[in-house]
Amino acid sequence: MKKVLVIGAGFLQAFVIRRAKEMGYEVLAVDANPNAEGFLYADSHAVINIVDEKACLAYAKEQKIDGVLTAATDYGVLTAAYIAEQMGLPGLHYEAAKRIKNKYLIRKCLFEHRVDDTEQAYEVTAETDLGALKAQLQYPVMVKPCDGSGSRGANRVDSADELENACSIAMDASITHRAEIETFIFGREYGAESLVVNGEPHVMAIMQKWMTEPPYYAELGHAIPSDLSPEVEARAKACVKNAIKALGINFGSVNMDMLITKDGKVYIIDIGARMGGNMIGPCIIPYGTGIDYVSNMLRNAVGDPVDLSSAGAGAVATRLLAFPADTTIHSLPNFDALEQEYGVEIYHHMKVGDEIHRYRTNLDGFGYIVARGARVEDAIATAETVLEKITKKLFA
Repeated sequence: MKKVLVIGAGFLQAFVIRRAKEMGYEVLAVDANPNAEGFLYADSHAVINIVDEKACLAYAKEQKIDGVLTAATDYGVLTAAYIAEQMGLPGLHYEAAKRIKNKYLIRKCLFEHRVDDTEQAYEVTAETDLGALKAQLQYPVMVKPCDGSGSRGANRVDSADELENACSIAMDASITHRAEIETFIFGREYGAESLVVNGEPHVMAIMQKWMTEPPYYAELGHAIPSDLSPEVEARAKACVKNAIKALGINFGSVNMDMLITKDGKVYIIDIGARMGGNMIGPCIIPYGTGIDYVSNMLRNAVGDPVDLSSAGAGAVATRLLAFPADTTIHSLPNFDALEQEYGVEIYHHMKVGDEIHRYRTNLDGFGYIVARGARVEDAIATAETVLEKITKKLFA
């Protein structure tokens, strides 16, 4: 029985841990939270901060693992790569993992290799002369942390007067206290999910995305199939493959966000060397493409054969349980009845007495609605209807 170590054991990692158990692997997990949900399903676990590479490596060596991976969090990427490299296991090259943690280095690499239609990009630290930089920029621009995830600290800047404050917010949200500035693109946001096997990138899907209004830019949901023309979707997939190769991503899951303009220009705006969050792995990819993403990700991690053939594509849409205002939960909807009536899956962590905060980042979400349909428009409409009913109940 092969042993696989999952870096992180939160709500979304718990799906990976459960699937690994179903596949017959012995599953170990680490997380700084002693009450992490995934610990309930793992064969063994340790309370270790997932950014502590040496402590996680010591645990991995002690357990004699056969594979390691992280999912749905950027914070475990370096640690997973470090363990794989130190133990000679399948994994992302550690130097590539470090590069991908820095959004500016990503942007610089993509620009130099002409991977997409990138224009201007700058890195900002506490030592940067913002006064000089202000004059060089073509506004509007997007300012965001050089590391981290979940859209925290990202803001649009329309004039030089706003730049300093936006950089301060972004640097405060960055572990390394650095920010990145790039051209603000007027386009629609899409997601891309890929798996790199034996050095070869396989783009499983381009996903429609819905985002909050400025200034927060947080995800609200995804859908497959996309609404792009075949030609534009093919170009987007080519950009994804070229980006993976240019960045030296040799292994594992890759989640990307991109903006696509009305005239078909593609701008890759974020890359994570791990499975995407927000139910992409357990629901969106398998329901939308017929590919068993999580199972293949696990097989890849332990060196077992991967099968990316489709069992039949479908239409799927998700909506985050994201709400427009602050409130206290006094009573909950009948989730079972909603699932039966609308044929959806609802995943939530709401309890009576919880405080709901107006949705600004993914941390303000309370779960997910997953809807399927004959057409993507049907799935989208169903997910939105269920979200509206839940919202009305909570704010009644």
